Amino acid sequence: GGLQLKEAQKRRKQLEDRCKLEESIGNAAQTWNHEILPNWSAMCTSRRVRELWWQGVPPSVRGKVWSLAVGNELNITHELFNICLARAREKWKSMPTAPLTDPETEDAGLSLADREASLELIKLDISRTFPHLCIFQQGGPYYDMLHSILGAYTCYRPDVGYVQGMSFIAAVLILNLDTADAFIAFANLLNKPCQMAFFRVDHSLMLKYFAAFEVFFEENLPKLFVHFKENNLTPDIYLIDWIFTLYSKSLPLDLACRVWDVFCRDGDEFLFRVALGILRLYEDVLTRMDFIHNAQFLTRLPDHISPDQLFSHILAVHMTSKNRKWGQVLQALQERNSPVLKR
Repeated sequence: GGLQLKEAQKRRKQLEDRCKLEESIGNAAQTWNHEILPNWSAMCTSRRVRELWWQGVPPSVRGKVWSLAVGNELNITHELFNICLARAREKWKSMPTAPLTDPETEDAGLSLADREASLELIKLDISRTFPHLCIFQQGGPYYDMLHSILGAYTCYRPDVGYVQGMSFIAAVLILNLDTADAFIAFANLLNKPCQMAFFRVDHSLMLKYFAAFEVFFEENLPKLFVHFKENNLTPDIYLIDWIFTLYSKSLPLDLACRVWDVFCRDGDEFLFRVALGILRLYEDVLTRMDFIHNAQFLTRLPDHISPDQLFSHILAVHMTSKNRKWGQVLQALQERNSPVLKR
């Protein structure tokens, strides 16, 4: 009987904890809805709000907070989204039957083939996006929304087009916003300098981000830094995937959303701080492994990571090196290597 009693007590404790958690999320949602969101511009930088923000934004207000924090520098309207979407749909309709050669432009055949390829890629990628959730699979409730956002984006920015991995970012937004607002946030997120560098595969700029990352890596985790150097484990091996999809592919979804919360608050720098938090969390394991096992571990992180544990490690990461902050280190690297025009 003693064992059963223990089990029952354990279950009751779990239930009580769960109720407490739900109550605190409910209270936090009240605070966000009634105090913070109505006075956003005045309050979003206050210390109290920043602290609340760090603890994770309640799911019910997450979409609103992300939208406000990401902003809309590109001034995209719902109308513009609908125009891009209509264009994308026209293209989808004309796809299979459209003639490949257009007398007016010689490269039309190529661009149509390219467009077809990118639309095929979108379809393939959607089926791989959070496969365990099923909601993004064909016939699932979110399939069309995801398809719409990605298709509209290829019409909005044909120069960027569709890049594998984008579907994960769009999917996380769709789970928190309606389609048009998700598109606005999506386009503005991808327009941030770090995301653009990665999506357009701007090698020289990516290398500067990696170099800045290594400055803070060495500062925070000197032993692991040396271990990686000795094993030739360069940041591109694990960072590209993490940064590219804003951790939505690499971390469990609930944890990825918490990373997004603070990323929306702190910008690019936070993505690299999270990377150092992950390395710090698993430092002991990683120090004992060789190149292959390190690379495998970092490209497939454990399925269960405690959010509180990871965030306590992220908090312990210091983003200053020789009195310089992330932005200053990055800027110095950019200035050092950029060719100066001779007068």
